[in-house]
Amino acid sequence: TMTIHSEEHIVDVHVRSGVYSSDTIFDYTHGYIATRLFSRNACFIMKIQKDIIPDLQEIGRLAFERETMRDVYSPNNVWALFQAGNSRLGHFKDWLLYGKHIENLCTGLPLYE
Repeated sequence: TMTIHSEEHIVDVHVRSGVYSSDTIFDYTHGYIATRLFSRNACFIMKIQKDIIPDLQEIGRLAFERETMRDVYSPNNVWALFQAGNSRLGHFKDWLLYGKHIENLCTGLPLYE
C-alpha cells in the first residue's frame, strides 16, 4: 500500500509479503528515503537523487496509473543495491538530518547508508 501525505511531503510504502515485508518512507522535505526490512531488522537510508527518483506529484501519478491500469511496467522503476558495510545506530544529529518520520521508522535499528 502507498499513502501520500502531500502537506508533509512524505510518501509511505508498506509491502506485506511474508519474509520480504518492508516499510519505506520517502521524505522529500529532508531529501532521504529509508527502507526498513523486517527480515533483516535493519534500516537502509539513501539520499533522494532528483534525476532518478520521481518527485512527489509523479509518484502519485504513477501510483494512480498502476492502480487504474493494473500495469506493473513503468520506465521509472528504480532499483537500489545496498552493499554490506558498517552499520551504526542513529544519534541525535542523524535524526536532525533525516527527520522525524525516518527516526520513527528506524530508531533502535542498525542504519546502513
